[in-house]
Amino acid sequence: MPEKCRVVVCGFDPMLVKAYTAANARACWWHISDELYAEFGMKPRMKVEGKVLKIYSGKTGQEVAAPNEDFEWECSKETGLVVLMPAEFIKKYMITEFHFIELMIDRIDGKEVYPGQEKISKKWWPSDKMKMAYTLDYIG
Repeated sequence: MPEKCRVVVCGFDPMLVKAYTAANARACWWHISDELYAEFGMKPRMKVEGKVLKIYSGKTGQEVAAPNEDFEWECSKETGLVVLMPAEFIKKYMITEFHFIELMIDRIDGKEVYPGQEKISKKWWPSDKMKMAYTLDYIG
């Protein structure tokens, strides 16, 4: 069974995100938990598979989408700590660094995560800290 996590999206200013997604370059990403990083010996370009459950706006702290959508995303070429979001996903859901995503991580590098059990990440982003003091909107 998977690890359930809620993470903050990291990325660039929305104007750069617009340009980087147009070029299909790195624009937004998130960090895998320290536990999974250590347990799976995360390396650059490893594949992380799972399901995107919910997307939250940092402007309001409220849910803005519930895609329940499978994903297979790759870690960056520099480190296995950073999981890159593809341009199509960013554009489809208008993702910025001012969003949070809730995920189920099922497999890493083809291996099941926590077989036979479901764990909540120790880095679960708390609901009362999901409203940011400063945000910028997505630029399409």
